[in-house]
Amino acid sequence: MTQLNLPEPIAAYFESDRGDAEAVARCFTNDAVVRDEGHTYTGIAAIKGWKSAASTKYAYTSSPLSAVRQGDRHVVTCRLTGDFPGSPADLRYVFRLERGRIASLEIKA
Repeated sequence: MTQLNLPEPIAAYFESDRGDAEAVARCFTNDAVVRDEGHTYTGIAAIKGWKSAASTKYAYTSSPLSAVRQGDRHVVTCRLTGDFPGSPADLRYVFRLERGRIASLEIKA
């Protein structure tokens, strides 16, 4: 895999996404919003619950493949491989950063 030069909060997100919901939640601002699979999660507690549920439901690894900046957004294309239907899947993670943390994340197919 090619080494990507990701902003620190995004790199920390993918590093902690290996199963630590608490560490994932620490990457976000207090009032952050995550949109994934048709659901919206607002705030640290909801984001931690979202990540914990996803990690319990499926075993997966994520590998960022590319990253581009589009205005105030960072779009990271990532390959998820695991025991979920449709694996492997290439998804787009659209991040907006604020004060050194993730303010919003939308995960798209």
